Amino acid sequence: MPNPFAIQTEQQDGLSVIKLEGFVDAHTAPQFENAVQAEIDHDRLRIVVDCAKLSYISSAGLGVFMSFIEELRERGGDIKISGLAPKVKHTFDILGFQDIFEMPDDLATAKAQFQAA
Repeated sequence: MPNPFAIQTEQQDGLSVIKLEGFVDAHTAPQFENAVQAEIDHDRLRIVVDCAKLSYISSAGLGVFMSFIEELRERGGDIKISGLAPKVKHTFDILGFQDIFEMPDDLATAKAQFQAA
């Protein structure tokens, strides 16, 4: 049985919120990549990826974050990664994501960080 995956994008307070649920791996990372690209294509450059329901992310999923961050920042935007469960956050920490991305504990904090910027 394939691993469950769901993605939802919505606009909240002038931000794009991409909610990930389940497993982001080589099979589902392209859907995540397409969701981020769609926001950029519509000039929605302030993105929060809400990972509160994310249970696993592979290198393919992590690569999606890395593939967009430079372009977003050059265009005045950013990506924040919110709500990581400790087990999933450990994967991000091992790879040094905390040095590149803001990773607030929850969506509300991520929104507040964007409003303060």
